[in-house]
Amino acid sequence: MKQSSLKPCLNKIENSYELFLFLKKQNLLEGASLYWWPSKNDFDVLIGAILTQNTKWENAEKSLKNLSSLNYDSLETLANADLETLIIAITPSGFKNQKSIRIKKLCLNIIENFASFENFQKEASRAWLLEQKGIGPETADAVMCYCLHRNEMVVDAYANRLLKKFDYDFDSYEDLKYWLEYGINENFDKISKIYPHEIDLNTVYCRFHGKIVEYMKKNK
Repeated sequence: MKQSSLKPCLNKIENSYELFLFLKKQNLLEGASLYWWPSKNDFDVLIGAILTQNTKWENAEKSLKNLSSLNYDSLETLANADLETLIIAITPSGFKNQKSIRIKKLCLNIIENFASFENFQKEASRAWLLEQKGIGPETADAVMCYCLHRNEMVVDAYANRLLKKFDYDFDSYEDLKYWLEYGINENFDKISKIYPHEIDLNTVYCRFHGKIVEYMKKNK
């Protein structure tokens, strides 16, 4: 990681804990669910994480509604779905042929390796996800964080753009992820005291990512 000197930062942010506090003051998640990600269940998160690649979430949401109307809402129904019907259903998300094939294959692989969605949630690893066609680090971490409820921070273009506003530039996805996680981990005891109820690290990561996304939507 290197700090850019192209422009002065508006507010000095030393670490991700300070960034978290800065974002928390903005009241960005009012009315959002505890985990922020807009989905009706964990399986929706899994499929939505693929559908939202290279498109807006609103488009992925349209595809998810289409899938739900066809009762394509489980590993089994998607693994056995008619490909042409699936392609039509997810057209709003773009890359419809590619995504349809990858979703079917992912569901088949989960059934083959874990037998059920519940076992997948308990046993799947980030390394396994990264072995799947079409799943890169960002999608893998989205699944790990929001679907499997593991302690993995999601890094996306919003996070990269936000940190550039504060005059930070990172050499890789993993460098930015490490920076975001480190300050939270080191100050988790302080963060826990902010909330009036018990909160775990996974939920903090979910909400931190959500705050970043919502802030950047309002400050393009």
